[in-house]
Amino acid sequence: MVKLQQCVFHPASAFGRKSSMPSYARILRAGGAALVFMLVSDTTAAAADAVKITAPWVRATVPGQSVAGAYMELTSNVPTALVAADSPVARKTEPHATTFDGGVMKMRAVERIELPANETVVLKPGGYHLMLVDIRRELKPGDRVPLTLIVQDRNGVRSTLQLDAEVRAVAAGTLSHPK
Repeated sequence: MVKLQQCVFHPASAFGRKSSMPSYARILRAGGAALVFMLVSDTTAAAADAVKITAPWVRATVPGQSVAGAYMELTSNVPTALVAADSPVARKTEPHATTFDGGVMKMRAVERIELPANETVVLKPGGYHLMLVDIRRELKPGDRVPLTLIVQDRNGVRSTLQLDAEVRAVAAGTLSHPK
């Protein structure tokens, strides 16, 4: 049998007021708060563990180029969304989408990229991707680029995933345009 002590935090006692709540109720309330904390902690870990990243790569740049794209495949076993990203090689890293409007390719930042349960979402040239903005150095084939992805589960809990993506040269004309 576990003996509970009565040294439990209660908001009223934090401000120098005595609590009228019986000590056993304070213990249960604290235990409930601890249970909620444990569930949130488990959910955070589960959100990161739910996402599988495969084939990450970053497009090589030329001297003076200020942006680069990062690509990969993301598969989650629960509904999740990619909501942000970061990399030390760029001032800013954003989830982006490429659209074609009247034959003109447009790229824009998006707030989130949905990762439906048990479906692979491909971040690729001409589609969803991560845009590395104001890159700090030339990215040469064979280099490694550290990336941090921030994913959010359907309860709003965010967690991070760390990865290294290989820099690859891509031949001109490999970006496909819709007809």
